[in-house]
Amino acid sequence: MTEHTVILEQGPKNWSAYFPDVPGCVAAAVTREETEAPIREALPLHLDDMREHGEPIPLPTTKATLVAVPA
Repeated sequence: MTEHTVILEQGPKNWSAYFPDVPGCVAAAVTREETEAPIREALPLHLDDMREHGEPIPLPTTKATLVAVPA
């Protein structure tokens, strides 16, 4: 099992999500919750598709953290 970092971004009217280490695997919806479910489902499907097409499976290398700064 591997763990991939997913980036969630809030736009003016929706949320989007993507995996920095897995190009092309994205999702978008109106709310964060509505975006998280499909992006979690998309990753294994996307990786399976890459395997079927003989593409190399990227290793998870991206990490993320939060940094607090005074407002």
